[in-house]
Amino acid sequence: MTQQAEGAPAATPVDRLDPTLLAVLANRFEAIVREMTNTLFRTGRSSILNMARDFSCSIVTADDQLFAAAEGLQVHVLGAGLQTGSMRRLHPDLREGDAFLHNDPLLGNTHTADHTILVPVFVDGEHLFTTSAKAHQADCGNAEPSTYVAYAEDVYAEGGLVFPCVKVQEDFSDVEDVIRMCRRRIRVPEVWYGDYLAAVGAARIGERRVRETVERYGVETIKAFVEEWLDYSERRMDQAIRKLPACRLEGTSSHDPIPGLPEGIAVKVTAEVDPEQGRVRFDLRDNPDCVPFGLNVSEACARGGCTIALLNCLDEEIPRNAGAFRRIEVALREGSVAGGLVAPYSASVSTTNVLNRIINAAQSSFSSMGDGSGLAEGAGALGVGFAVFSGTYDDGEPYVSEFVIGNNGGPASPHCDGWITYAMPDCSKTIYIDSVEMLERTYPLRFRSLRLLADSGGAGRLRGGPASEVVYGPTSQPLRAFYLADFALNPPQGVLGGLPGTAASASVVDADGGETPTEPVGDSLLMPGQWIRGVEAGGGGYGDPLERLPEAVLEDVLEGWVSAAAARDVYGVALLPGGPGELRVDPEATEELRRRGAGNPS
Repeated sequence: MTQQAEGAPAATPVDRLDPTLLAVLANRFEAIVREMTNTLFRTGRSSILNMARDFSCSIVTADDQLFAAAEGLQVHVLGAGLQTGSMRRLHPDLREGDAFLHNDPLLGNTHTADHTILVPVFVDGEHLFTTSAKAHQADCGNAEPSTYVAYAEDVYAEGGLVFPCVKVQEDFSDVEDVIRMCRRRIRVPEVWYGDYLAAVGAARIGERRVRETVERYGVETIKAFVEEWLDYSERRMDQAIRKLPACRLEGTSSHDPIPGLPEGIAVKVTAEVDPEQGRVRFDLRDNPDCVPFGLNVSEACARGGCTIALLNCLDEEIPRNAGAFRRIEVALREGSVAGGLVAPYSASVSTTNVLNRIINAAQSSFSSMGDGSGLAEGAGALGVGFAVFSGTYDDGEPYVSEFVIGNNGGPASPHCDGWITYAMPDCSKTIYIDSVEMLERTYPLRFRSLRLLADSGGAGRLRGGPASEVVYGPTSQPLRAFYLADFALNPPQGVLGGLPGTAASASVVDADGGETPTEPVGDSLLMPGQWIRGVEAGGGGYGDPLERLPEAVLEDVLEGWVSAAAARDVYGVALLPGGPGELRVDPEATEELRRRGAGNPS
């Protein structure tokens, strides 16, 4: 029997697991994940972790069910059970003190740049949970100094280190062979090791806190809680789906053409909503085969993408765990670019480009159920503002990291305008935006400008989030930037009469001011005196722009989101001076503009 912690209340019998205790324990496990998250955020060494927070922590049950994820990036945590499943298959002799390094997308990971530390949690010799800390790396040993390699023909050309759930700690001590391997192959070994220690620390903190919780309440009570909490979460999802109409939805979106892929990658998502059974079934099988590029989507990302799209269209209070996900089915086809990854194809860019097209196709398809449902497409350009950048300091020491200084406009919904700092459909609102000042203090580079662009969010009754422009360059040493700005030719689309957001772009500005457009999915080597200019994409609009409240359009103009010309020509809102530096709506002229259609001659 588990010993009671001194001074703790007596373990609660299973038959007394009331709703109050259920809520207390649910919040306790979420708090543990938040402590893990704070640990990794405060101790991570690379800027992608300690500024942008491109990592996620979670707790998974011993039978591979995602249990608690707090503020984790959805693309990171929704496949956590796939990773722990491979851990148990490959290591049937799990022991206390073990830790595993897992970044293999063929065994349940997202892509090779996401190094995951898995720690099995034992109480009285029984494996009850696994704590997981997944962190995007500053460098993962790829052939190019980038954690995203779009033009990799296969994993061999990609070149990154792959750890198929390898034991990295035994008896709480590092397996030094694995550590030496990483130090040898990664360009910034000290940065990697600092981030590794931060991830291990976060997972071990989770292990400790979970054990303390189990010891306080008793093993049998915790087991009963796990079962009831997952069942409760399933009931919440069941109730939400039963409110939807029975229908079959189809959504499409298309990744831009790039060199070698002149047609781009068109994706198709079919969703069957079955309110009678309380289920939604997604089908991704009718998609192209894997391609000889790093754009293939792993199973974890594809399943997670469909789940993200559905969650975006439902009550946000539904718990994010495996209980709720029992009501979601995702059909995949082996060998497909959309979740059917097979060796030796690369999934280097699995967490972004094509995945974001899948999410957009799925969530926008729900708008066909009628006004009040679904969302527009959200921007997901991994552009210049999200570039992986590298170079050397003046003393010759190398650096590699990734910006999260762009924004990408969020999709308009039936209820609100698009979120400004959306980042990506797969991790909306959870990634932090970097600090320009801290980046300039840390790396030999300078920012010339960072601003939001007027008229860049897709117009609609609800407006898409605006796009940003960023301009930066090196100070004294060359700087190389890798970026994958999809949405340059096929921008995020609006729904139900909403207009698309603006497209992404990339260009190099020379010292004399001349500007040369570059391939949006590519890289640039910048010399001192040169700058790179990137425009992310704006989110799609929702509903007819002529139905937007005139007062909301006025506020947009005053805030700089919309120009006065677009207010008149797109939204049909006439504005008049209302005093020094002020504007007001002209009701009569606005009514006339909207009666005959904005911008159209009488």
